[in-house]
Amino acid sequence: MIKPPRRTQRALLAAGATAALAAGLLASTAATSQAATQGPCDIYAAGNTPCVAAHSTTRALYGAYNGPLYQVKRASDNTTRNIGPLSAGGVADAAVQDSFCANTSCVITVIYDQSPKGNNLNQAPRGHFPGPAEGGNDNMANAFEAPITVGGHKAYGVYVAPGTGYRNNNTNGIATGDQPEGMYAIFDGTHFNGGCCFDYGNAETTGNDDGNGTMEAIYFGNSKGWGWGSGNGPWVMADLENGLFSGVNRGLNAGDPSIGHRFLTAIVKGGPNQWAIRGGNAQSGSLSTFYNGVRPNASGYNPMKKQGAIILGIGGDNSVSGRGTFYEGVMTSGYPSDATENAVQANITAAGYASGSTSTGSLTPGSRISLQATTAPCCTSHYLRHNDADSKVVISSVNSSSSATDKADATWIVRAGLANTSCLSFESADRPGQFLRHFNYQLNLNADDGGAAFAKDATFCRTAGNSGAGNSFQSVNFPTKYLRHYNFTAYIASNGGSNTWDSTTSWAQDTSWLTASPWS
Repeated sequence: MIKPPRRTQRALLAAGATAALAAGLLASTAATSQAATQGPCDIYAAGNTPCVAAHSTTRALYGAYNGPLYQVKRASDNTTRNIGPLSAGGVADAAVQDSFCANTSCVITVIYDQSPKGNNLNQAPRGHFPGPAEGGNDNMANAFEAPITVGGHKAYGVYVAPGTGYRNNNTNGIATGDQPEGMYAIFDGTHFNGGCCFDYGNAETTGNDDGNGTMEAIYFGNSKGWGWGSGNGPWVMADLENGLFSGVNRGLNAGDPSIGHRFLTAIVKGGPNQWAIRGGNAQSGSLSTFYNGVRPNASGYNPMKKQGAIILGIGGDNSVSGRGTFYEGVMTSGYPSDATENAVQANITAAGYASGSTSTGSLTPGSRISLQATTAPCCTSHYLRHNDADSKVVISSVNSSSSATDKADATWIVRAGLANTSCLSFESADRPGQFLRHFNYQLNLNADDGGAAFAKDATFCRTAGNSGAGNSFQSVNFPTKYLRHYNFTAYIASNGGSNTWDSTTSWAQDTSWLTASPWS
């Protein structure tokens, strides 16, 4: 046997090490110690497809990374603070954010690129479509709206309401033209809509629609405007500009399933006349391949004309009507192998993503509760709930014999106040992303629109019960008004005033609530 040259030996050893790394990770998806020493970008590098962008507000994506993950800005004085990991390669230090943003609100201003390329994500500027912020820019995400735990440690995701978006039009190392690339993201599979477009990935540097094939990004939602998969959605698809593709065809590709894991791994990768969609549960299990084949059979997508900007939460032309939640994601140089992605999925499931609910029956953020009326004799068996037929919030009787729907409608997740973290907001347990808020003094269940007015309308400060029982909830922007039921409908009401629901009769009891164990 002829001994190979020393350079060839090194190449063979490197290839063997890559294969061993992937095999080891695949063999042990629950190896928490391994997750602490290897990040997804270490695995991609070992597979010869290194990260050229690595974004996360929840954890470090390299085993040795100890720099900032993201930056927050507080409303009280517009001061900013970087949030890093607890330790190199670790989970975000959420306590720094909690302390810095206490008694005010914060937005996420920068999501730092952990790769050496410096491809940070900032507030998206106006594109073809304007955003709702000053100058046509997009909103920035409320820093407290997506609490979770990773490996048992508290962290926060990026909650994208319509109008929220991040972008970098001047990147380094991102694929252009027909160059190969890969990308994955972890999303909340229960938070989506049919708007355009909740994306993460490669987009136009101009902020305009520059034609078919000028972007390549992961899309998640249930839009059927261009393409769709089987079932009613949501689907992981590829936004390739002027088309959300679920496979080779425009329109339906039945091989792309509806997928709604609480934590979802979504993958798109593309190269010369080749691309794929993959996905799986970010908490357990392996990846599935939903499409793997040639470029779409519509004109303009082979070859691709990618421009190399990076977007999060928006379309390439700054379409801003999508919604979703992002936790982490990367983009690579080169087309990753399935084996490398499978090893990354093993790392993700070992990280220990879990929902932010930490208790039941208390007013601690993360707790699931039901709110029981205290007014006797009419209403002590009644609970605050949302209607199913419309957006109104009411009280009605709920007991152990009630339907599962009624019980779910009367269950809330306590959140740190969207407008003041020392106060509280209440998210519907069965309609993620929708919050109790007042509008024209009446209580409704609405999806966050990303604006400051909504945040205030959805924030209530706890006080001792006005009747001496339970708790009362004071509107943060109308401090003389409290959460009240009147004729079985919920309002914010003062003790006397021009509105019928401001009646002084039973006001103290009507504005006092018992915090009960959740019905659902």
